[in-house]
Amino acid sequence: MDQSGVLLWVKAEPFIVGALQVPPPSKFSLHYLRKISTYVRIRATEGAYPRLYWSTWRHIACGKLQLAKDLAWLYFEIFDSLAVKTPEERLEWSEILSNCTSEEEVEKQRNQNWNDYSHQAFVCDHLSDLLELLLDPEQLTASSHSAHSSLVSREAVVALSFLIEGAVSRARKIHPLHELALWPPLHAQSGFSKVSKTFSFYKLEAWLRACLTGNPFATSACLKSGKKLAWAHQVEGTTKRAKIACNSHVAPRMHRMVVMSQVHKQTLAKSSDTLVGAHVKIHRCSESFIYLLSPLRSVTIEKCRNSTFVLGPVQTALHLHSCDNVKVIAVCHRLSLSSTTGCVCHILTPTRPLILSGNHTVTLAPFHTHYPMLEDHMARTGLATVPNHWDNPMIVCRENSNTSVFRLLPPCEFYVFVIPFEMEGDTTEIPGGLPPVYQKALGQREQKIQIWQKTVKEAHLTKDQRKQFQVLVENKFYEWLINTGHRQQLDSLVPPVAGSKQAAG
Repeated sequence: MDQSGVLLWVKAEPFIVGALQVPPPSKFSLHYLRKISTYVRIRATEGAYPRLYWSTWRHIACGKLQLAKDLAWLYFEIFDSLAVKTPEERLEWSEILSNCTSEEEVEKQRNQNWNDYSHQAFVCDHLSDLLELLLDPEQLTASSHSAHSSLVSREAVVALSFLIEGAVSRARKIHPLHELALWPPLHAQSGFSKVSKTFSFYKLEAWLRACLTGNPFATSACLKSGKKLAWAHQVEGTTKRAKIACNSHVAPRMHRMVVMSQVHKQTLAKSSDTLVGAHVKIHRCSESFIYLLSPLRSVTIEKCRNSTFVLGPVQTALHLHSCDNVKVIAVCHRLSLSSTTGCVCHILTPTRPLILSGNHTVTLAPFHTHYPMLEDHMARTGLATVPNHWDNPMIVCRENSNTSVFRLLPPCEFYVFVIPFEMEGDTTEIPGGLPPVYQKALGQREQKIQIWQKTVKEAHLTKDQRKQFQVLVENKFYEWLINTGHRQQLDSLVPPVAGSKQAAG
């Protein structure tokens, strides 16, 4: 490593994926967090420290913090989603859960086994508190605060690498915080002692504050210096305000970001390596149809309206915030919604959808589409067809737990969704199929169409009558397209004229 200086930044993923977008329970205060920190260290031999197991967390959360068991598991599971696991491990866990026949079996298995500037500001504002929570009990004063002589263990700094990483300036290699803090030329600044194998609390804190800077791979950096994306399908003429950028040309794979802002009256489609494993931020898009058909790391859809988003499998979190009349179609590890109105989510998910604060008329429906590479993309993200909890949401908000905030889509309103693009691949049907009641509704509708066709055939219309009848049907269909808004979607699928600057990839 070059000694020309160190830059540290706050990781985006713990905030994008791991932060629950609701105010924490009242007992999640620093006072109680310090007590928990001491409690788990004392019970290290019982599976409480340095890794906290579900049985211990359940005892703390339900017994001492008075959380409901479902909410306690929610916090535990969200944190677990940040752990580095292979797709095969996540698929194995889905299979284990799907084979459980009772809540007791599920419990047994559990025991075994947005804004990046605000992220930085949060960590800087609470850095002293974070470090104090990582101190061993004997390093704290009677009031549970640090002393001038407090020492931070190596293990504590390794734990802090969960939040902070960095690089030596002018070098592209990214290091976890503890590697930089333990680098011999930096011992004097980071406060590490070779003798005690610990860090001086105050030197470590001062060094962290001096080195912390903006995340070079976060949303703001992507918008500022990201590369403009090329699209497989794009309607021209209405993209003047749109900002669509990615950082894949400079970011390591785990730090990929795609930002889409102010897309208006567009149909955009993309499936490429640029999207694979990326965190996607979609902001202020309206009256558009957007297809992102690649395996994605996370997706945040914010302040969008009157739009449809068809997504490849989302490995971690799919979150909607402040959206109106938005339809989302996706396989995802977790779905959450906050401050939305009239949104429809066709979802396949192994976890309960989270309905947070401020939502109105949320509609949940089964996943109802496919594209040729879908099952391959699901395998790459560790997502299976079972268990599937699309219809069992969890209401997590302080104002009330009123189930009238959501509804399950009535079968009579259900239609399958056809993705109108050709791709290579083996998936030819909806993964996992449809729930029987929805499959039955489709069968009944198909039967009505056959009866109608038979009726027309048996009417023995003359040639002129057939022409007149065809015009009548086409006119009614045209009216339906306009009234439902589907005409815009069909018009936007017309291939671009020859010579237009379109690119796939």
